[in-house]
Amino acid sequence: MLNKICAEKEKHVEVEERGHWEKKVEFLLAVAGNVVGLGNVWRFPYLCYKNGGGAFLVPYLVFVVTCGVPLFLLETTMGQYTQEGSITCWRKLCPLAEGIGYGGLLILLYGCMTYSIILSWALLFLVFSFSSTLPWASCNNYWNTDDCVDFSAHNSSAEWTNHTNATSAATEFWERRVLAISGGIEEMGSIRWEILLCLIVMWIICYFCIWKGVKSTGKVVYFTATFPYVMLLILLIRGLSLPGALQGVLFYLMPEPSRLADPQVWMEAGAQIFFSYSLGVGCITVLGSYNSYTNNCYKDCLWLSLLNSGTSMVAGFAVFSVLGFMAHEQGVPISQVAESGPGLAFVAYPQAVALMPLPQLWSVCFFVMLILLGVDTIFISIEVVITSIIDMFPTILRRAGRRELLLLSFCLLCFCSQLVMITEAGMYVFQMFDYYAVNGACIFFLCVFESLALGWIFAII
Repeated sequence: MLNKICAEKEKHVEVEERGHWEKKVEFLLAVAGNVVGLGNVWRFPYLCYKNGGGAFLVPYLVFVVTCGVPLFLLETTMGQYTQEGSITCWRKLCPLAEGIGYGGLLILLYGCMTYSIILSWALLFLVFSFSSTLPWASCNNYWNTDDCVDFSAHNSSAEWTNHTNATSAATEFWERRVLAISGGIEEMGSIRWEILLCLIVMWIICYFCIWKGVKSTGKVVYFTATFPYVMLLILLIRGLSLPGALQGVLFYLMPEPSRLADPQVWMEAGAQIFFSYSLGVGCITVLGSYNSYTNNCYKDCLWLSLLNSGTSMVAGFAVFSVLGFMAHEQGVPISQVAESGPGLAFVAYPQAVALMPLPQLWSVCFFVMLILLGVDTIFISIEVVITSIIDMFPTILRRAGRRELLLLSFCLLCFCSQLVMITEAGMYVFQMFDYYAVNGACIFFLCVFESLALGWIFAII
């Protein structure tokens, strides 16, 4: 009996504490780093211009007030009240809705896979940015075709206008050099080894950012959550000083009130709120669970929501001022150069940078900002998944060395699962995940069920 008691006592001692943020600023920076990501830079500005310019801000602000801030506060409160992960918190609040937690973790798994691919692309572009001549700035490379147009040449605008099959040097670099994209998803081709090496580097970085849990995460976010704002400010100032910048900004914000009658505009505004605020997937819940029980989360949520939306607006000025400059240099309408997603980050913006003085400097600034925005989001997402799994089996996993092993296993699982995305047909697979697994309806339905579970079922109980 005595031996049994001693064994139980030793077992209890081995279990590590869950931990808390050492300072409140660590929580604020971690949440800011998670919710302020790539969607603010390459998705919001494009949606704003596409859906009525300044008029798009009406449905956007309506969804901020009615959905964004309330759900943000709700999820923070759930974590802070229960001090549990995104699955076990439902066991305390409403066990019937535990599946919401599992659904959120699945979306995060898909999100980690897609974000790390984007980061590997950005890292590869960053490496190329240190070349004496940017490889996407000219058509004198082995991967270029006869249809390639070099916009740095004085007659490039005429060639672009008169040649129906013309493609820019940046487009050919992206599609033929980086991706070597195949003719369809059925033509898998070989693995792109440069992207593979960049992918390995990004996973190593993410692993060591969070391998000690909230203690290491809280320190890393001091840099990863603040430095992108420095880069964004530099790019904003540079963009606004370029010729044609004003036309780009006006194109970005010019209101079209008639678009408010289009239901699609309202749907895209709502989808952007759910995506950029990281709602429904459990990130805010887990980050809030490391707060003290008495933390004033009302004020935190309000300021973080304002920071998120404000960053989206500022990023729009930075992006469209540069796109206005590119349209001015090429002599084409801005609508022909405005893109969203990878098209903006890896074609339009690099092409514009190649037309500026000191292109290598601005290219490095842009891709460093892009990497830091993405790294923040992905390692917080991994932290959420790991925390949620550990909270499900605390006596088994909350011991010395077990967390690091679980984290390594998760990173290896994601890495092996996404190898198909770095083949020559990888872009098609990536787009399937991006369009159907981590955006849109899936997050919206999780938020609906979350609101019903806590507002109706939990209220009845």
